[in-house]
Amino acid sequence: MNYQQKIDQLVHLIKEAGQVLALTGAGASTESGIPDFRSKESGLWNGMPVEELASIRALRKDPQKFYDFHLRWWEVCLGAKPNDTHYALAKLEQTGWLLGIITQNIDGLHQKAGSRRLWEVHGHLRTCYCPQCGQEFAINRLKEDYLCPDCGWILRPRVVLFGDPMPKDYFVAEKVLSGCQLLLVVGTSLQVHPVNTLPQRARRMVIINHEPTPWDSSAELVFRESSGKVLTDITKHLAHIPGPYFIK
Repeated sequence: MNYQQKIDQLVHLIKEAGQVLALTGAGASTESGIPDFRSKESGLWNGMPVEELASIRALRKDPQKFYDFHLRWWEVCLGAKPNDTHYALAKLEQTGWLLGIITQNIDGLHQKAGSRRLWEVHGHLRTCYCPQCGQEFAINRLKEDYLCPDCGWILRPRVVLFGDPMPKDYFVAEKVLSGCQLLLVVGTSLQVHPVNTLPQRARRMVIINHEPTPWDSSAELVFRESSGKVLTDITKHLAHIPGPYFIK
């Protein structure tokens, strides 16, 4: 099956499905200049002990080292702009073909592109907070000082670190997926637990990712092309037709 035939088949699957959701990962944002985590050549975590660097234990043990490392790439996330992937998914939601997006990304680019129904299963970079007194601050506070101005405790971002429990959005996403007829898996290697178990809750799935995933053999279709290209081509077929979730 060539590329155009696969696009036609995906359009058919979306039209046929009663409920379509997207699950996005770091690969959805690489075209915005944000490196992904696990690709062989440019992955952010290549050769690094990620469980140590991005854990709650690392933050508590040496907050200066933790923030020296993470603030550099968080700045890239906060300064990035949405790409074709984000805009295409937002368009599919606006025209009623996509119920919503489950995202592992903390960069906020789906919101910037106009997506409204989101479940951020790994948290976000909009704010940080004090675990001791509960005070919340804009994320930029961490560039000035990582200590709470009220009680002196170590501030932390609203991001899920290794060793953290999953947030409410994750469990809501599990429930939403129980009715999912088609899941678009976009830019994720599906290696991180427990998010990598979510596809089993969908009836069907299509994978758009440059690298192989453990779920490829279970997918209806697998695209190795750019997610921006694939999703933009999909919107060309669907954007002029109101989908089942279209609201005027």
